[in-house]
Amino acid sequence: MRPVAVWFLILLFAIINGAFREAVLIPNLSKPVALVLSGLLLSCIIVILAFWLARWMRLSTRTRCLSVGLLWVCLTLVFEFGFGAVRGRSLADMLEPYTFKGGNIWPVVLAVTFFAPLIAARLRR
Repeated sequence: MRPVAVWFLILLFAIINGAFREAVLIPNLSKPVALVLSGLLLSCIIVILAFWLARWMRLSTRTRCLSVGLLWVCLTLVFEFGFGAVRGRSLADMLEPYTFKGGNIWPVVLAVTFFAPLIAARLRR
């Protein structure tokens, strides 16, 4: 349950990051630059949270780390597509962030999410 609690913390920071992107980055930068910066910022936040909470989550083995990373990616995908469906978004609209169009690096963020527990555990050693 601890990794799920941390995922909810990641979700909170992702929402804050999205609000920051829309309110500050996009109005002051081009949208592609804002999307890249926002993706990099969220990736850094995820690694920092994983590092900070690695011991609490008991990230002691490679298998545990990769399991937690996979859990986080699955929860993220369920949230993204579930929330999108509730909002009435089409599947094509929901899949667009996965195409790297216009500076969107969402697949990179998901890869970082998957490997963040492993990175955090290795940095802690």
